[in-house]
Amino acid sequence: MPDQHMQHAVQSSSLADILERILDKGIVIAGDITISLADVDLLKIKIRLLVASVDKAMEIGINWWEGDPYLSSHAKRLEDENGQLRERLERLEARLGVMP
Repeated sequence: MPDQHMQHAVQSSSLADILERILDKGIVIAGDITISLADVDLLKIKIRLLVASVDKAMEIGINWWEGDPYLSSHAKRLEDENGQLRERLERLEARLGVMP
């Protein structure tokens, strides 16, 4: 009797392959949660989740982490500098008697 092997039509993928495919293409999960009482909305939560690689996110125009002071030392320096300039402007306006 010839050697018979069962062939599968579906290819087996490892978790790493699936994760690489998701990060390469990106996936969006969106949902809204509303808590109402007597047809009055008490709480509304909009959930938007994007899972993608950094390269893919930047390709579609998402780069919020570059300006987040908690994630970027450059953004933190800019935030500090902005605060110092505001204080300086307030002191100058106070000396000149100009109302902001």
